[in-house]
Amino acid sequence: MKKGILILAGVVAFAFTSCKENATEKVKEENVATAAARDAKVADFPVMTFSQTDHDFGTINEGDVVEHTFTFTNTGKSPLVIVSAKGSCGCTVPSYSKEPIAPGGSGEMLVKFNSNGKPNLQNKTVTITANTEKGKETIKIKALVTPKAKPASGTPAAH
Repeated sequence: MKKGILILAGVVAFAFTSCKENATEKVKEENVATAAARDAKVADFPVMTFSQTDHDFGTINEGDVVEHTFTFTNTGKSPLVIVSAKGSCGCTVPSYSKEPIAPGGSGEMLVKFNSNGKPNLQNKTVTITANTEKGKETIKIKALVTPKAKPASGTPAAH
């Protein structure tokens, strides 16, 4: 029992003596200036502002290929660079300019949707990877796809 109390007392004494140094004395002024400059740059990210982030194609027929152009503006303070854009499935294909978009500049993202084999209500997402503060932006499309008419069974085939 005495051994346990002595070990505990030693640990407590060590903890109190090792924490006596004043942490504020260890902060270097140049590091404070570097951190302030870094934090100021956080506000300099490009901002991808879309005129709309959702588009509804309405009712389309299965097999139709439809497209919509989403427009956006860089409302940030540095050039916007789109690294990639990917649809949530192979039926949704985005295309965009690979050039950086200056602050105040505008760009377009064309999204094509192939409804072949996609009957009923379809909701698709395009995920955009860019140098924005979040790093990922999303736009969405939807369509109500009318299924193709199936041939009636039991009828003889025409020759």
